[in-house]
Amino acid sequence: MPRRAAPHHAALLLLLGVGALAALAPCAANPDAKRLYDDLLSNYNKLVRPVLNVSDALTVRIKLKLSQLIDVNLKNQIMTTNLWVEQVRTTYNLGAFRIFPLRISRPTNLWCLCSQSWYDYKLSWEPREYGGVEMLHVPSDHIWRPDIVLYNNADGNFEVTLATKATLNYTGRVEWRPPAIYKSSCEIDVEYFPFDQQTCVMKFGSWTYDGFQVDLRHIDEVSGTNVVELGVDLSEFYTSVEWDILEVPAVRNEKFYTCCDEPYLDITFNITMRRKTLFYTVNLIIPCMGISFLTVLVFYLPSDSGEKVSLSISILLSLTVFFLLLAEIIPPTSLVVPLLGKFVLFTMILDTFSICVTVVVLNVHFRSPQTHTMAPWVRRVFIHVLPRLLVMRRPHYRVDPHRSRFAGLVSAVAESAPWEEGSPLTGAGSGPPGAPACSACRSCRLHDAPALCDALRRWHRCPELNKAIDGINYIAEQTRKEEESTRVKEDWKYVAMVLDRLFLWIFTLAVVVGSAGIILQAPTLYDERAPIDVRLSEIAYATAKPRPPPPR
Repeated sequence: MPRRAAPHHAALLLLLGVGALAALAPCAANPDAKRLYDDLLSNYNKLVRPVLNVSDALTVRIKLKLSQLIDVNLKNQIMTTNLWVEQVRTTYNLGAFRIFPLRISRPTNLWCLCSQSWYDYKLSWEPREYGGVEMLHVPSDHIWRPDIVLYNNADGNFEVTLATKATLNYTGRVEWRPPAIYKSSCEIDVEYFPFDQQTCVMKFGSWTYDGFQVDLRHIDEVSGTNVVELGVDLSEFYTSVEWDILEVPAVRNEKFYTCCDEPYLDITFNITMRRKTLFYTVNLIIPCMGISFLTVLVFYLPSDSGEKVSLSISILLSLTVFFLLLAEIIPPTSLVVPLLGKFVLFTMILDTFSICVTVVVLNVHFRSPQTHTMAPWVRRVFIHVLPRLLVMRRPHYRVDPHRSRFAGLVSAVAESAPWEEGSPLTGAGSGPPGAPACSACRSCRLHDAPALCDALRRWHRCPELNKAIDGINYIAEQTRKEEESTRVKEDWKYVAMVLDRLFLWIFTLAVVVGSAGIILQAPTLYDERAPIDVRLSEIAYATAKPRPPPPR
């Protein structure tokens, strides 16, 4: 058994030997890198600016590289970004003036990578003297770095928190690319929310050095101007689901303060964003417009249903919920009223007026001749004039002629004079023969009812007949009063219907004109500029869905 296992042990020892040689191979070059590190940093002072003369200004050129727009908090007015700040520092090297790039990456609740690059004459070497080593990685805390900070930060973190290693090139160029996320304060203008456009600034400058010590400039700055139109690199930008990037100019500012004679420099990056409004249109604008049109339908609901006021109050409660949602989104500012707030407030005012008008309409609808008398001008305006203007036609019902003729006969009999003595009805036989002697008989003949006249002649006068005639007279009078009261009530109901139709048209016009006038005043609705982030971002281009080929 030991002899059979010997080949396996030999193979294992061979593999270990090869692995050791592979591990020691890079170490053969490490002595040169260690010697270079010791030579460069043994007498290096990271607290002193790398310039030959103390009066020389160190030129630092910076540029942002925006990676992601994480959040724009309207409530707290904070923008969170992910970006790279590219810096280039210039100094003198053995009497030669050279410029090299410097990069810094910092997010502003933008996610940013802060990449710095500058030229340090004390960190240059000859590669042939160090075994051909042309690049060296050192901790960034061991070398001098420009103290470029974000002035308008919102969380107190002025500098990069993760100090990654810096890369040294044999020419003296230093590159440092630490990742960072910045939260910058941003003045939010909610006047046209949610159809708004915001401009957030990120102000970078040296915290310690004045303009005579560190000359801060943009990488792409052209001589004779301090403005760079495309001041932020968007080549690796992840497009936002809420905002479109429209402009990213950078401006170099030089300020003098009363306390000092030296200028203080900063570079301000202005990020202009336009909100994508689909979310707010679907979840806020369209429901609010639907509720505003429900306010109009209150006047189409019949008054007899008893639900007009209930519908109006329900609409008012739903608008109150929208106001609470709006208050949770926008900052508590008293400078302007948001566009969406104007629209909700306008709808609430309309609904309040509709409740007041509905109360008046219901009051008119349930009026009666016992409580109100219709004035002649009310009858003329609301029954004869306005219905024609509002395209309303009141239906007229025809009365049965036989029923009307019988009712007139009964009324005439009831209202006739007392029966005369000697008439055929009493059997006395007075009066000319063949002529009716009572007004009842004359009424019978007047209404062409000879059969009834014959029956009346055969009847004899009796107390029961007088009581029946009195009852008929009372019923006829009450029926006439009831018909008159019903006619007046129907006139009041028709006036209320005319008022409903009038306010239906008025409120419809007010809702359409008011809604259009409020929403269409947003300037972004007429802004046809294409977002530059989609055009410049290589990531957006790579992840874009391929378009189908055009049909042949």
